[in-house]
Amino acid sequence: MTSHDLEIGYRGATACSAAGITYRQLDYWARTSLVEPSIRTASGSGTQRLYGFRDILVLKIVKRLLDAGVSLQNIRTAVDHLRNRGVTDLERITLMSDGASIYECTSSDEIIDLLAGGQGVFGIAVGKVWHEVEGSLLRLQGEINGQIVSGQDNDELSVRRKSKGA
Repeated sequence: MTSHDLEIGYRGATACSAAGITYRQLDYWARTSLVEPSIRTASGSGTQRLYGFRDILVLKIVKRLLDAGVSLQNIRTAVDHLRNRGVTDLERITLMSDGASIYECTSSDEIIDLLAGGQGVFGIAVGKVWHEVEGSLLRLQGEINGQIVSGQDNDELSVRRKSKGA
């Protein structure tokens, strides 16, 4: 993942597809500040939100935590913590939970200690989710400053053809 890749914005429907959520969830989470788009927020009726890679990664993690029965309050705490981490730090994190609390582990020793203490019921390897999102976004369309920059045919010639309507 390059810094250029981190600048690509994805529209709501694309973010939903990559994260495996509904547009209704995406809209609710944006309006309640759970996961807000970092590239461009909505600024009135008809404007498009643009979500970055990190936003979509967090959306997919939120979905998995909700599916596992973690409360929205605990998810908010975890999301706030994830926001404060560097992008590359996220790939090395495993989130563990007992259904009530969420624990961050950065090594296998921490995971073993947590499990030995009876605190971990399930885990989410953020690196695995990272690669899933990355794979999904390779097939989906994104943009930088209104220019299409990703999708199946994301080489420079294809982008020029698309912008000219050829």
